[in-house]
Amino acid sequence: MARAFTALNLRLDWRITIAVASLVAVGFYLAMSALTFRVGFPLDDTWIHLTYARNFAEYGEWAFRLGEKSAGSTAPLWTFLLSLGYSLNLAPYAWTFFLGWLVLTLLAIFAEAGARKLVDTYKPRLPWVGFFFALTWHLTWSAVSGMETLLHGLIIFVVLVALVNKTRRYLTLGLLAGLSVWVRPDGLTLLGPIIFTILLSEKDGKARGKSILMTMIGFGAFFLPYLLFNLAISGNPMPNTFYAKQAEYQAYWLGKPLAERVTNYLQPILASSFLVLIPGVILWIGGAVKNRNWGTLAGVIWFCGYIFLYFSRLPAYQHGRYIIPALPILYFWGVLGMVEFVLRVGANLRVVIFWKNTLVILSMAFTYLAAQQNANDVYWIESEMIETAKWVQVNVPADALLAVHDIGALGYYVPNPILDLAGLISPEVVPLIRDEARLELFLSEKSADYLIVFTSDYPSLTAARAPVFVAGQEPGPLTFENNMHVYFLK
Repeated sequence: MARAFTALNLRLDWRITIAVASLVAVGFYLAMSALTFRVGFPLDDTWIHLTYARNFAEYGEWAFRLGEKSAGSTAPLWTFLLSLGYSLNLAPYAWTFFLGWLVLTLLAIFAEAGARKLVDTYKPRLPWVGFFFALTWHLTWSAVSGMETLLHGLIIFVVLVALVNKTRRYLTLGLLAGLSVWVRPDGLTLLGPIIFTILLSEKDGKARGKSILMTMIGFGAFFLPYLLFNLAISGNPMPNTFYAKQAEYQAYWLGKPLAERVTNYLQPILASSFLVLIPGVILWIGGAVKNRNWGTLAGVIWFCGYIFLYFSRLPAYQHGRYIIPALPILYFWGVLGMVEFVLRVGANLRVVIFWKNTLVILSMAFTYLAAQQNANDVYWIESEMIETAKWVQVNVPADALLAVHDIGALGYYVPNPILDLAGLISPEVVPLIRDEARLELFLSEKSADYLIVFTSDYPSLTAARAPVFVAGQEPGPLTFENNMHVYFLK
């Protein structure tokens, strides 16, 4: 039986085995979540995308509140893909998790194909590089988060690996860079490594000019419609979240000591099996410098700039989800360096065995820990945000004006008009974010009926008020000190 299984496995295309591995990884996370409480999403922001997606699919409106156009979705392309699930009656869960699995599978397949092309001696029957990408926790967690994170990472990865492979399809690269902006505004940074590679690899000024022109034509084909889309909806060239997130965290984040900020960014990167791949990254980049592989060096510069861009603006909260799209290329350099070393003639056998075994053990350990953390995060969202939304749905008049900081689940489950204290769909709030004295006046001027927040976020606004509802009071697998409160303001 073992021989038959082995023979069957060897006949399978490696792409199919990667798809199965990705399915097992996603299934493990969902099973852990179901065993802890129930299947769900670990982030409230997922429900923002789903609200836009549902309204677009069912009513043809790009709006969080029906009848009110807004640019609160940072990722229009991802939101559109989610909307297909409502047309197929597979939303919100089945279709969203299917998309996550599909993107994870594609990313792992591209990684495996890239490794086979760049390392001539790497021709295994089992796609070990693809397996690593399917099972590493940052990527699997992103696949079950319901967010655009992994799709953005896939597009970035394809562009940067193409540059490593010394492609000259600059129109395609420009198109991909432009498409990435529809997933996240920071996708426009991909122009940097493309143009850097062109300047150093093309033979003369004429060739460089033509290559840059083709890149910009491709980029503009998607970027200009993106600008027009946002201008038509909100009057700004970028989505509201681009401005709101920076305003919310600017004073808090920049006021932290530098050492604490650096540690905040290193933790989510190093708390993974990537630790074992650090020597591989050094080996691969060292070889790229020696061989003048400008695509790799362009990617290194882009990676450092991308991380610094977020480091200078936002904390690496929620498991570092804003920097996760940059991690696949970092992992790729690591596995390429490791594969080259393992397959090198004369490589120390003990070092090879230790390196491979440590990577496998750490990958399995972090997979379990991350799946459990995801389950805990799902429980937090369900017991705080979803529970509050369902209470409001039953106990609050549908026309009552709600002042809310975390709008995702509430916006999905209740039809009430909302004042978004985080500014994602209420841009007039952005100048007032975290200024509780001015927010108090603002809520009074707008005649808000209810305030729905975590008390730790708004201590002054909530200090003298008694809540009419407190989430998280039912017995469950976890308890939280900070709960969502509902206050009646009149």
